[in-house]
Amino acid sequence: MKEFPDVLVCAIFFGVLLSVFLEKSTSEYEKLELDFLHCRDDSEERTLILAEKNHALLEKQNYEIYNATLKERNRIAREIHDNVGHVLSRSILLTAAVRAVNNDPKTAPLMDSLEDSLNAAMNSIRSSVHDLHDESVNLEHAVDSLIRDFTFCPVGVTYDISDQIPRNIKYCFISIIKEALSNIMKHSNASSVKILIREHPALYQLCFEDNGTDIHYDPAFSGIGLVNMKERVYSLNGTLQISTQNGFRIFITIPKSVNNN
Repeated sequence: MKEFPDVLVCAIFFGVLLSVFLEKSTSEYEKLELDFLHCRDDSEERTLILAEKNHALLEKQNYEIYNATLKERNRIAREIHDNVGHVLSRSILLTAAVRAVNNDPKTAPLMDSLEDSLNAAMNSIRSSVHDLHDESVNLEHAVDSLIRDFTFCPVGVTYDISDQIPRNIKYCFISIIKEALSNIMKHSNASSVKILIREHPALYQLCFEDNGTDIHYDPAFSGIGLVNMKERVYSLNGTLQISTQNGFRIFITIPKSVNNN
């Protein structure tokens, strides 16, 4: 009977030791698990940061490539205009001079053909230079330039659009923003302007709004400026909405299509 309490004491002592050991093991396991979770979170955070930096780097590289392309197009356009264009102009003038002093009827058809060819070449050069210049226009830079010249009131811009916007949409947006800013100076008492240019999967969006209160807009008697805006947008199969609640607001959407080049 005396041995039983000794065994019980040993069992209790062993149980306490086992409990302490298990508690310590559990604590160490929880600490290891917590360290693992922290390491995993840190690793995921570093992965996300690295992905963001890579994305920003790619965007910067694409932007630099795009700007370099625009500068090269401008350079080519200038060289064509200054060199080839001047040579053709001089050749056309010389041909006209030769025709004026030429008395041989046999060479007259040849001179006519030569003059027509030179004129055709000149028209082709002009068209090429015009196209190169149009393609080199940067919408964001053009909008920034318009805003810098606008001193009537502060202008905030949200620009979220790719560099590959079609040429006719670029000129449409530039013309509308220019006209809208001009109308504010002429007709509005606005103290702030907001411009939103955004690209969606299926359309391009332009929103122009001010906080002016001196607004007199009648759809039946739109000025030539608003008429021109509507014609530009409608020619691209777009929509234009005008609101005069809490300021003057123009909301434009133009669908993406193969015809918008």
